[in-house]
Amino acid sequence: MQKKLVILAAITGGSQQDRDGAKVPCTPQEIADEAFRCYQAGASVVHVHARDKDKQPTGDISMFKEIITRIRDKCDMLIQTTNGIGSKKDPVTGQIVRPTEDDRLGVLRLEPKQDLFSIAGGSWDFYHPGVPGKNEFSFANSTEFLQKYVPAALKRGALEFEITESSALYKLRRLADEGMFDSQKDRYWFDLCLGFGGMPATPRALVQTVDEMGRLFPGAPWQICATHTDQFPLSTMALLMDCDIVRVGFEDNIHLPDGSVARHNGELCEAIAKIGQTFGREPASVADARQVFGLGN
Repeated sequence: MQKKLVILAAITGGSQQDRDGAKVPCTPQEIADEAFRCYQAGASVVHVHARDKDKQPTGDISMFKEIITRIRDKCDMLIQTTNGIGSKKDPVTGQIVRPTEDDRLGVLRLEPKQDLFSIAGGSWDFYHPGVPGKNEFSFANSTEFLQKYVPAALKRGALEFEITESSALYKLRRLADEGMFDSQKDRYWFDLCLGFGGMPATPRALVQTVDEMGRLFPGAPWQICATHTDQFPLSTMALLMDCDIVRVGFEDNIHLPDGSVARHNGELCEAIAKIGQTFGREPASVADARQVFGLGN
């Protein structure tokens, strides 16, 4: 029997907006309703960002608290918070402004707390081909910031390392060897992010990265996250390569496998669940997902 597939729904993101019939949930209630829709479609994890009244990204901790509370009122799916908080556009200059490190550390103090955390394993030039307009910026994740964030997050839950370039794997191996985290005992997994300005969204890049990941961190759980219309082809390839988690959702892509636009995130979850089932990978329950992430019952 093949292992079950954890479906993670990234339903909002920091830059996606309503378009072409796809409606991005922005208010806490909309986000909770959409999370529940994904839960019903087979997702066991929801990845959340917060938006303000103007539908722009916000690091307002009270918004995250409300989102978590409203989701938990509806279902028991695991909740993961963003590591980037989200960029803002300066109203005067029009330039994209990144959150400070203190802003990003704020998610470590949430009550009620989230189940899962995420952090990029290194710095890179972010680019999202699935969002209209200029959506490119340098995303700094210094060693000093990782040394603050990683141990604190691992004390509170399980942690995802976003791998946008294969060099991040070598950096994390070095930091683990230096004692920042225990690669044998700590609760973590790798999210291989392809098509976001670092590694290209190609089969070759996926195979090479999975190979190096397995060599450097044998047995570590891993996730696929591909952007725009590459989401479903690479997700299908990854689940056949025995990945543990597949991420779908409007944060990364609004298109279904046939190229049409999904009306809501639940349709993307239904589509990947169906693909997984075709190859014997049933959607993981929340209890199954907890075991994957080392959270227990």
